[in-house]
Order: sequence, then structure tokens, then C-alpha cells
Amino acid sequence: MDEHRVILIIALVVLLYGYISKALSRLNISGPMMFTGFGLLLSPLAFNFTQVAIDAEFVTIIVEVALVLVLFADAALLDLKLLKQSWKIPARLLFIGLPLTIISGTLVAQLIFPNEPTTYLILLALLLTPTDAALGKAVVSDPKVPKTIRSSINVESGLNDGIVFPIVLTVVAMIASGLTQAEDNSWLVYVFQQIVFGALVGGAVGFIGTKLVMLTVKNNWMEESYRNLIPIALAILSFYLAESLEGNGFIAAFFAGLYAGNTSEKTREHIEDFAESEGELFVLISFFLFGLAFVPATIEFITFDVVLYAFLSLTVLRIIPVMISLIGAKLDLATMAFIAWFGPRGIASILYVLIVAHEMGSMEGFETIYAVVTVTVLMSIFAHGLSAQPFANLYAKNHKN
Repeated sequence: MDEHRVILIIALVVLLYGYISKALSRLNISGPMMFTGFGLLLSPLAFNFTQVAIDAEFVTIIVEVALVLVLFADAALLDLKLLKQSWKIPARLLFIGLPLTIISGTLVAQLIFPNEPTTYLILLALLLTPTDAALGKAVVSDPKVPKTIRSSINVESGLNDGIVFPIVLTVVAMIASGLTQAEDNSWLVYVFQQIVFGALVGGAVGFIGTKLVMLTVKNNWMEESYRNLIPIALAILSFYLAESLEGNGFIAAFFAGLYAGNTSEKTREHIEDFAESEGELFVLISFFLFGLAFVPATIEFITFDVVLYAFLSLTVLRIIPVMISLIGAKLDLATMAFIAWFGPRGIASILYVLIVAHEMGSMEGFETIYAVVTVTVLMSIFAHGLSAQPFANLYAKNHKN
């Protein structure tokens, strides 16, 4: 692999997309769709301009940083006061919808892939549970959609990544050690520790870091231009500090952003600027690498069963658990369906697959799982990318803020 050639291609793709991005958006063609498409065109599946190994270290780093920045920025733009008033919908999605999605995903996987070990199928369901607000950006950023709905979708996508991640690591450890079931409740303690430590570290970094920014600005110690660097530093600091303290870095990034954005309105504005530039760049590069490396690496393992499960994962295995979780939430059927549909799979699923490959040493034995995740993300990029704006417009017509 020639990293310099890959960097050159990325630079050219970013330039090309930048020139025509507004024209494409009018056609409901999103950035992730275009960058995935460019990746596929330049991969061995088409022009074979370059090749990238799916387990290349720089691929994992880029996708990891992209997810951290997305979580931080999305959380910073949430209104904490509004969230305190409308916490019930995200709570239902996370504590009822998420477990139901994992359970139903595992049960259906057993029917479609009867020869795969149960632990592998649990892992598959977990890998496809986290949602990605970046693929439905038109929804979470559209002011016509009611704030409570946008906030609920954003909180769900921000927190389910971190909640699922420690469980993924637990299942991977079980597979690696040859266990078919947990021998005690230590995994529950581990998951609880990851979530709580992550939230505490992230909240502290976001709050203290932003207060220090306010202090330095007040005393005229900081150049204005450096304020745009603060969000990146806080996001990455929260992630790696939490990881070093046995907490979950993704949850830390989310809570750091939540407290940073709600501690200072000026900081929130800088984070919004950063999210639309540096954060967006990392996200788009991740989708380019997905098309360039992931799809070619798994194409030979794609079967009818793989496509069937991917389709079910994006539809009934997402929609039914969410609809059940929202029963009694005093929402109309259209709102419940709207929230249920916008559960796209993207960067989190890609990153988790990379981490599983790293932990297990190779893809061998997990080809079906990787193929299902790849097809699901690929379908989601286009299905949610194309439907986000039209569905948001349609929903907003009958549901005002």
C-alpha cells in the first residue's frame, strides 16, 4: 500500500466534492454517498488505482478520530435545558429499544445463519446496533424538524455507541478465550464502569476545559484564532483520558461535548464551525476508506443470506423495537415511524469491525459477520442519505416546532 498515493487521492476527492457539493445536495446526494462511491471507483472492484488493507493502522485511527469528533460536536449542539425536559424519548430508545434490537437481531441471525456460533451472532447484532447521525444529517440539522425529535435522535446515536462498545469487547474476549457464556457477572461491572467513568471524565473535561477558555478569553490571554483548536483538543483529550482511566472514550467524548456546548454559547459556536469543517472532513474520509478498503475485502463473502439480514437489520429489526419502546410516549404514529427509520449504520459499525479484527488477529472465521456489516452500512449510506431530506420535509409539514 502506498500511503502517499492514498493521501493524494483523498485530497483530490475532497477538492472535487467541494466544488460541486451544493449542486449535489440539491439532488439529495450526500457527502457519505459521494465519498463511498469515489472509494469504490478507485478500489480493486473498479479502476484498481490503489489498495488499502482493511486492518491498516492509519484506517483505524482515522475512523476512530472521526467518531470521537462527531460524538463531541453532535453533543455540543444539544440544548441541555431542552434535554432535561424531554429526556423520556432518548431513555426509551436506549433502555428499551436498544436491548430489544440486540435480542431480536441475535434471534433472527440464528435463523438465517444456523451454522454460526451463538456468540458470533450476538457479536453481529451488537456491531449493527449503534446508529450514526452523520448519515441522517439533514434530519438532525434541519430546523423545520421539531427540536425534541432532533435531540432524541442525536442523543440516541451519541450514547448507544458507548453503551454497546464495552459489551462488544466482552463478547470478543469470550470468543477469544473459547467461552460460550459469561462465567460470572464481572462483565456487568465492566460495562457499568466503562459507562460511568466515561461520563464522569468526559463531563469534567468538557466543563473545566470550557471554563478555562472563558477565563483566558476574559483576561485576553488567548488569540481568537486558537479558539477553533479547543474543540479538537477537548474531544481527543476526553477520549484518551477516559480510556486510560478504564472508562469508555466514546461516552467521554459525548459528555465532554455536551458540557462544553452548554457551558458557553461562544464555545458552542466555535464547535459548530469546527464540526462543519474539520469534523466533516474526517467523517467523509472514513466513508472514502470504507468504499476503498472494506467493500473489496468482503465482496467475495456476500451471499443472499448476508443481503437479507442486512435489509432486515435496517428495517424490521430496527423499526419494530423502536416502535415498541415508544408505546406510551404520547407520540403519533408518524413521529414513531420517523424516529424508527432514522437509525442509520455508519462509522461506529465500521470502527467496531476494525477493533474486532485487531483483537482477533485477522478476519478468518468472521467473514460472514464482516460481510453483513459491510452490506448493511453500504445500504444505509444510500437509503438514509437519499431519504433524509425528503422525509424530513414531509414530516416537518405536519409537525411544527
